[in-house]
Formats: sequence, C-alpha cells, structure tokens
Amino acid sequence: MSLRSSDGVQPGKDASVVDTREKILDATFRRLASEGYAALSVRQIAKDAGVNHALINYHFGTKDQLVIEVLDAANRRLLARQGSMYAGPGGYARKWAEARRFYDSDLSSGFVRVQAELWAASFSNADLRKKFLPRLLAWKQLVRDVVGEAVAALESSGVTLPAPFTADVIACWISEFWLGMEFADLLGVKQERAQHRAALDAVQALLESLDARAAGQGDGR
Repeated sequence: MSLRSSDGVQPGKDASVVDTREKILDATFRRLASEGYAALSVRQIAKDAGVNHALINYHFGTKDQLVIEVLDAANRRLLARQGSMYAGPGGYARKWAEARRFYDSDLSSGFVRVQAELWAASFSNADLRKKFLPRLLAWKQLVRDVVGEAVAALESSGVTLPAPFTADVIACWISEFWLGMEFADLLGVKQERAQHRAALDAVQALLESLDARAAGQGDGR
C-alpha cells in the first residue's frame, strides 16, 4: 500500500522533501503492518526507505508522531473513499456490499492491522492515545452520519423503524461489531469468521428488503 498523495507535490514544499517524507511513511506503514508497533525500529525504517535515520527525527520528531502521520495519510484517502461511495448513487444494500469489499481490501493491504497496532499501543501510552482516539472516532462518526442519512431516507419514504432502533443505536452496533470482527480476523480466529460473514449477510438481506420497501413507497405502491 502506497501512502503517496495523488495530488503531487504539496504547495510550498520542495519535491525532494516531499519524496523523502513519503518514502519514510511508506516504509513505516509496511513495518507496522508486518511486524507491529512494539518491534518498530527507526533505524530499520530508515534502511527500508533508503534515507539517513536522522532524517526521520528531523521530519517527524518522535516515533509516535511518525506512526500517527502514517495513520493520517491512510485515513485521509480511505475516509474520502468511503465518503464518496456513501454519497454516490445506489441503495444502501449495494453500499453495504461495497463497504465489505473495502474492508477485505483494507485487511489485505495492512491498514486494519496498522490501526489495531496503534490502538493496542495506546493502552499503555497516554500521549499516543490522545493522538489516536480522534482518528478512530472519525471512522465512528462516518458510520453515524451514514446511518443517520439512511434512517432519514427511510422515514421520508414512509418506512418508520420501531422506537428503540435510533440512528445512534444502529451506528453503535455496526461500529462495535466491525471493530470486534477486525480483531478476530487479525488474530486468525477461524471459527468466528463464518459467524461474522453470516452476520454481515443478514444485514445485507435486511438492507435489500428495506431498499425494496422504500422504492415501493416511492412508486406509490
């Protein structure tokens, strides 16, 4: 997975400086995804990136700031990808299916492990936790916003969910289930994988039913 921006050179920054930073970010991402936070070595990252290790301190200051910028680089791209998909055309069942494909891609690319590694490291590192939590909450807020839009769309088409099923409750279920599934997948808990897929399929079927009902209401049926 490359963390390079598709926008090219950042305004006001020399191309060589940007290139050095991106090489370091890419090398750090790969090391985090393959070996984890505890084994992360600044000297090894420098070797992988083909730069002097002093440049890592120069550009990022600390190891924790480096890993946060790695997460930021990935988050910007993936949150934009997710937001664009949800804002696009199509029913929520199709978007749920697309989100599942995104997850499989993020699992194989190493992003899911990178995020999990920083989460785990945050338990015993207060400074890292302070930086990490807003990044994690950004994903939860994305889910909350999308669920809110979906519930509002259903209500406007005449479909009303029972009172306990608020957007906040549904978003909490989705976020916490997904995070639990990520840890189980990273740990290789094979017996739970089939259960998780069955749960995802069940939501898929529910959304297909709700999409069809909403479409029927829109057609006056």
